Amino acid sequence: MTTNRQGQGRQGLVTVFGYGPTGEATVERLRARGQRVRVVQRRRPANLPRDVEFQVCDVLKAEDVLAAMRGADQGVITTGFEYNGSVWKVAWPKAMANFIAAAVATGARMIQIDNLYMYGPQDGVLTEETPLTTYGVKPAARAEATRMWMKAVREKSLLWTSLRAPDFYGPGVDRSHIGEVGFGNLAKGKAAMLIMSPDTPHAFAYVPDIGRATVSLLDAEDDAFGQAWHAPCAPTRTPRQVLEIGAKALGQKLKVTAMPGAMLPVMGVFVPFMRELHEMRFTWNRPYHVSAEKFSKRFWADATSFEVGARETALAFRAAVVTEAKQENLMSVPPAKAGA
Repeated sequence: MTTNRQGQGRQGLVTVFGYGPTGEATVERLRARGQRVRVVQRRRPANLPRDVEFQVCDVLKAEDVLAAMRGADQGVITTGFEYNGSVWKVAWPKAMANFIAAAVATGARMIQIDNLYMYGPQDGVLTEETPLTTYGVKPAARAEATRMWMKAVREKSLLWTSLRAPDFYGPGVDRSHIGEVGFGNLAKGKAAMLIMSPDTPHAFAYVPDIGRATVSLLDAEDDAFGQAWHAPCAPTRTPRQVLEIGAKALGQKLKVTAMPGAMLPVMGVFVPFMRELHEMRFTWNRPYHVSAEKFSKRFWADATSFEVGARETALAFRAAVVTEAKQENLMSVPPAKAGA
C-alpha cells in the first residue's frame, strides 16, 4: 500500500460495506480523487454512480464478506440492520465475526463507522475512554461487537479502527432525529416533530464531516488503528437552535412539537419502532455531549458549523420537495390527443 506524494492519500482499492448516508459520503470523497472503490451490499443502490464498482454481498455470509475484501487494501463498514434488538443481538456478532475473519485473511485494514450506543447511559461527556456497557439489548449488542474487534486487535494483530459518531444529520439524511421529521417537515411548511426535548443540548454530526473523517483514517498511518476515534462535531446546541437555522434559511418561522416522554412506552405497545426507541431514551433525556478532542489533535478540528450544515440540509430538503412536486405535476398531466 502506498501514499501519494501529492497528498492524495492511499490509492489502493477500498471496499465500502453499505451505501447509506455515511457510505455515500465516503465514496463521494474517494471517487472525487480518482480512487478505486467497490461498494458491496445485498442489492445495487439505485443512486450508485456507474463508474463505481458494485458487488453483491450479504454480511451475514462469511464467504460473501471474504469475496468482497479480496483485492482490497482497506475496508469501510457502514452496515446497518433492522432497528430491532432481537435482530441486533444475533446479527451484529455474526457480521463482526465475518468482518474480522476477512480482514485477518486478506491483511486489509478496516474502518468501522459506528454510533455511540456501546457506552450506554452516561451523564458526563462521552470520550473514547468511556467504559463499554452491558445495558439493554441494542447497546449491549454494539458493546459486544466492539469487544470482538478489540480482542482481535490484541490477539490477531488486526488493523482495525472505529469512527464513532452521535446522531447525524445532513442533506438527504431522512433517518435522523432531526431528519425527515425535522428538516423534512420544515421544507414542507410543517412543524418539526421530535421525540426528544427541543431544548436539551444534543451533539449532532454532519454526514459530510463523517465522510471526511473516514477518509482521514483511510489515509492515516497504521498507528491510528487498534483504537477508536470520535468524529468531529460542531459545538453542541439544542435541536431547537439547530432547526432554527434551517427555518431561517427557508425564510420561515420555526414551529416545533415534541412528544411527551411518558407517551413513548404507551405508543410502543402499538408501534414496534417506538418500543425500540424507548430503550434508547438515555441518548436524549439528558444533555448529550461528545468529545472529539482526540481526533482533532491528530487530524483536523474544523467541523462544519451548524450555520453551514443546518442551512445546507434545510435547502436540500426543500429542493427535494420541489422536485417531487414537479414530478407529480408531470404525472398528473393527461397525454395530448392526436392532432392537437
